[in-house]
Amino acid sequence: MVRQTRQCTPLLLPATLSTPRSAAFSVYAQSSYAKLESVGNKLESCSENRLSEENPVRDEQEPGPLHGVRVVDLTRVLAGPYSTQLLGDLGAEVIKVENPDGGDDTRAWGPPFAKNLDGTETESAYFLSVNRNKKSITVNIRSEEGRQVIYELVQKADVFVENYVPGKLDKMGLGYKDLSALNPRLVYASITGYGQTGPYADRPGYDVMIEAEAGLMYITGEECGPPVKVGVAVTDLTTGLYAHASVLAALFARNRTGRGQHVDCSLLESQVATLANIGSSYLIAGKEAKRMGTAHPSIVPYQVLQTRDSHIMIGAGNDGQFRTLCKALQLDTLADNPRYKTNRDRVANRDELIHTLTNRLKSENNTFWLKALEGKGVPFAPINNIEQTFRHPQVLARGMVQEMEHPKAGKIKVAGTPVKYSDTKPTIRSPPPLLGQHTEQVLRGVLGYDNMKIQNLKAMDAI
Repeated sequence: MVRQTRQCTPLLLPATLSTPRSAAFSVYAQSSYAKLESVGNKLESCSENRLSEENPVRDEQEPGPLHGVRVVDLTRVLAGPYSTQLLGDLGAEVIKVENPDGGDDTRAWGPPFAKNLDGTETESAYFLSVNRNKKSITVNIRSEEGRQVIYELVQKADVFVENYVPGKLDKMGLGYKDLSALNPRLVYASITGYGQTGPYADRPGYDVMIEAEAGLMYITGEECGPPVKVGVAVTDLTTGLYAHASVLAALFARNRTGRGQHVDCSLLESQVATLANIGSSYLIAGKEAKRMGTAHPSIVPYQVLQTRDSHIMIGAGNDGQFRTLCKALQLDTLADNPRYKTNRDRVANRDELIHTLTNRLKSENNTFWLKALEGKGVPFAPINNIEQTFRHPQVLARGMVQEMEHPKAGKIKVAGTPVKYSDTKPTIRSPPPLLGQHTEQVLRGVLGYDNMKIQNLKAMDAI
């Protein structure tokens, strides 16, 4: 297996800000936008010389938990590439197979694009978000010669991931039965809109359509407003998470059985499964859900509330927290009011209670309340924008902003790995690849092709 050199630098929290949560958050909550920018700049300037215990970037001799696993990746857009990036972060060798004519659709999804060193803009932020730790090869799978390349790769692979409409790859001779015949130990994962069977199986799947069709959009938005989609493609991402976990389970099962299997993962089923307690309320009690904005159907208060100059998220998950909240807001007598004494009471009298809390919160600005609630034991949070999120002291301390060297764009920042391991740590080893960047490297290093064979494949438009 060809290994990539380490090219990623964590952005770390300086020792001067490595204080307990209350102190660090007070600095954060009370700082102005300019001060936040200054803190972020200081964090970045010290990043090259300091390492933290949570640093997910490891040396070559410290392979990840999936070291030695080879993945052939025929996915595009988001759900599939997200799942295979997760496998790559865990140490798997991921070979991304792309159409020679443009590659993954998201390469062109912009702006925004990363600014290249030569001033051009060719690398979309969308593509860069889910394709690190991969090698890109271009193969024309519609050609017999191109399919032969896939057959040979599969015989040397552990996992094959695709997100074509059911039946399409079967017609090309690249379906599960075809490839498992070549490699019975192969884990073949299919990511589709509606699954491999059923009346909707042949329909293509799109995140926002499944959000609408599987109930998520119906319950998202303000109570008196129209349905809205979630701010990120959460159905795609959830499906990617399910798919990557399912691949790991199939690999584990292979250790026992010696056989691979077909993993059938769909956007629809992933979204239905993640309706969680909302779905259970209907299945168990026949209760239809409704849009409630940021409010919780079963807990009050548990929502975004308005302050004098902004908004704050506050939750009181039990009676003790509600009493503490009332004290922090200097509304001590409210906790003893029989209309609000228990959570059941507060749910029954939701509107009146929220009105009272909002009036009190609107008497002071956001910074005042962030400071007043700090350390009191009541869940609360500011409503951060994306820049504030990536400058958050805890986000930086945990290595969730990483910097790496891209062949065209130079230094780029990416989100770090969210799970920390004590031993076989995930790594960010290589930047998202250029289209076809590793075609010859993989054909030579993995399949043993010589120059003449590679040139012949090029002449036949197979690669």
